[in-house]
Amino acid sequence: MIEIDLSEHSYEQIQIFTGDRDQNLDVLAKHYKTSFILRSSILKFNSCSEDEQIQAVIKSCFDLIDMQNRLSHQDLIYLISLAGQHRLQDFKVNQLVPIGKTKSGKLIYPKTLGQANYCDALKHNPIVFATGVAGTGKTYLAVAYAVHQLKQEAIQKIILTRPAVEAGESLGFLPGDMKEKVDPYLRPLYDALYEMLGKDCVDRYLEKQVIEIAPLAFMRGRTLNDAVVILDEAQNTTQAQMKMFLTRMGKNTQLIINGDITQIDLVQERQSGLKQACSILKHIHGIEIVTFDSHDVVRHPLVQKIIERYAEIEK
Repeated sequence: MIEIDLSEHSYEQIQIFTGDRDQNLDVLAKHYKTSFILRSSILKFNSCSEDEQIQAVIKSCFDLIDMQNRLSHQDLIYLISLAGQHRLQDFKVNQLVPIGKTKSGKLIYPKTLGQANYCDALKHNPIVFATGVAGTGKTYLAVAYAVHQLKQEAIQKIILTRPAVEAGESLGFLPGDMKEKVDPYLRPLYDALYEMLGKDCVDRYLEKQVIEIAPLAFMRGRTLNDAVVILDEAQNTTQAQMKMFLTRMGKNTQLIINGDITQIDLVQERQSGLKQACSILKHIHGIEIVTFDSHDVVRHPLVQKIIERYAEIEK
């Protein structure tokens, strides 16, 4: 029987660690196939071949609780995953600093190593590319960062754009005016903005053009100044479109380009502007390319397993 003394932590922190109805202890028990018992401030578990790994995971849990005063079910699963890959030593909670906050005041933290690297890149580079599978928080964190910059008056506007391509469809075949045609494609951006600012504030900013949401084609011929510009779904840009977008950059402007090269909807996949840009713009000072993988997925845990299974088939 292994015993861990948790008395250095507060009662509230221990409660956060164990989770509602000991949910987190159940996760540990199921994964490591052993039983956990908490008596007062002493945590006991039956010895197994992964004793050191278990203790390292528990230490990281409390490091996270000390930093953020929370430990979600998903946080614990991620820490267990890192330990299984022998990467837990790379997990530094001081990297997980807030990138922004929601309208209700809730701080928005990166939740994985990939997200932490992404947030750090946003703070230190004029151009940031983020590639990776769906559900890794690329769009959400970029919008949170942009809204924070706007609130700090570091910029004057936010521009959100994406190519109007979806499974080879053309906007011309869709009903309505241009806004009605484009809005369904930009829904993830709207959703993130509403969470950060609230619908009324977003509507005011849209009216005053403090926030601009438009298809990528509308960027042609412009010079973008004093703005954070987020290009979403960039895997569906052509090479010419990507070059056009990157050369719109003006003074005090930051470009954030997000995409998933496993979900290219262009007729000829090899013409993806995102794939070409990530290949030819490496090692340029001021340009950072961040790559997410399935371990950075922050949606339902099943999403990670689905992505990994599809990746195996596609290989």
